[in-house]
Amino acid sequence: MEILHSRIVGSGKPLLILHGFLGMSDNWKTLGNQFGENGFEVHLVDQRNHGRSFHSVDFDYEFLGQDVSHYMDFHQLETAVILGHSMGGKTAMHLALSEPDKVNKLVVADISPKYYPPHHQYIIDALLHLDFNHITSRKEADEALSKHLNDFGIRQFLLKNLYWVEPGKLGLRFNLDVLKDRMEEIGEGVPATSIFKKTTLFLRGDKSEYILPNDYEEIKKHFPNSSIETVENAGHWLHAENPKQFFEKALTFLNS
Repeated sequence: MEILHSRIVGSGKPLLILHGFLGMSDNWKTLGNQFGENGFEVHLVDQRNHGRSFHSVDFDYEFLGQDVSHYMDFHQLETAVILGHSMGGKTAMHLALSEPDKVNKLVVADISPKYYPPHHQYIIDALLHLDFNHITSRKEADEALSKHLNDFGIRQFLLKNLYWVEPGKLGLRFNLDVLKDRMEEIGEGVPATSIFKKTTLFLRGDKSEYILPNDYEEIKKHFPNSSIETVENAGHWLHAENPKQFFEKALTFLNS
């Protein structure tokens, strides 16, 4: 059994942080260090087919949830706080709903339990235009992406995945071949009848459309002991766009 790659910082209560689609644990380094300075042993985890974790053709939330469960067993964590953003939030929900004893508190960032239709195709299409037989620098990669992706922030987020596969040869850390074919899985909802009764915080960006007021009923159905709070001046990447308020709201909840 392969175990997810992680970086562990701080000491105290175990807190696992799960990144979103096409992200990696490094996206959470700054916030992870802050939680680590405030009484938590923070596990910044790379999910399968992302970051430095293993690649696999098996990719859905059942596998992603089991990966986190196996990771906890490997590190002898009986229970932990789980914080997940977007796809990582769905993974966290699946774990909490299937193995509630392993999750003592849950923080879900800008995703609800519902089904989302596929909406990342334009990003995948842009990435498929990257030809690493000819691209030899981050600048060249950004120029190639910019022909298909206007959003500078999204390009910078994606280009964090660039690394030297070997001297002189760049590549991307995520498993694009599998992810482009399994994108439907990213939008899957949680099992219809499952319920997690422990305290849960949903954080939504005020400029994001991922959690809307008409999603609140669905959230309460699966997470009856949940609260929903809004991070101001933030879209879907709320932890990057307003990290101060995100951290304050999350920490207040975790310490309550």
